[in-house]
Amino acid sequence: MKINCIAIDDEPLALDIIRDYCSRLPFLNLEKTFENALDSIEYIRDHPLDLLFLDIQMEELSGIQLLNSLSHRPYVIFTTAYDSYALQGFELDVMDYLLKPISFERFVKGVNKVYEKVKADQKINSSSENILTITSGDPFFFVKTETRIEKIRYADVLFIEGMGDYWRIITSSKKIMSLLNYKKLEEILPKNQFVRVHKSFIVALDKIDSVERNRIKIGDRLIPISETYRKTFFDRIEKKT
Repeated sequence: MKINCIAIDDEPLALDIIRDYCSRLPFLNLEKTFENALDSIEYIRDHPLDLLFLDIQMEELSGIQLLNSLSHRPYVIFTTAYDSYALQGFELDVMDYLLKPISFERFVKGVNKVYEKVKADQKINSSSENILTITSGDPFFFVKTETRIEKIRYADVLFIEGMGDYWRIITSSKKIMSLLNYKKLEEILPKNQFVRVHKSFIVALDKIDSVERNRIKIGDRLIPISETYRKTFFDRIEKKT
């Protein structure tokens, strides 16, 4: 399995180090490097990537600004000389945060996380049949669990929680665990009823009891809103206000 990646850093020496490290690992395919984040946007949009090595402090457009501008993004490893962005990295759901100068050992540890995640994604993608074909407009859908097929009404769903390779669908009466393809799940969920608020959570808008301090309350459950999905979520809320 190959991990297709690019690197963005305004320091040529830093890019040289990433090129060298990538060349030592046969599963990494470094397609291109960029010294300016603006120059990378079109390439990211037009090429399917698994991983982005991204510096944070750059002229014109910072790594964080670039990340927030992407509607669909690959996995990200921050490469930076500053440790003050670690919390933002966590909020942005990046895979790792590598401080310069980056040792090869630490680099390997970071990319191994991505390798395992991409491998798990491929497993999930091969399991899209766990969502059975439905007719557009139906008020329900079916999912396969380990022992049975479950019928789920959209109106009954409170939220959906990612748990490793699985998604747990929480309804008003039961919890259903299934190995699901997120893209397929996203396709079948009515966009006017559901919104993703975190890498691990999709919520039903009409089941939200309250929102406070970037946390959503549904029943007795508090669900975090991550930086990545915050704007989209609050835009949706504004339309309902």
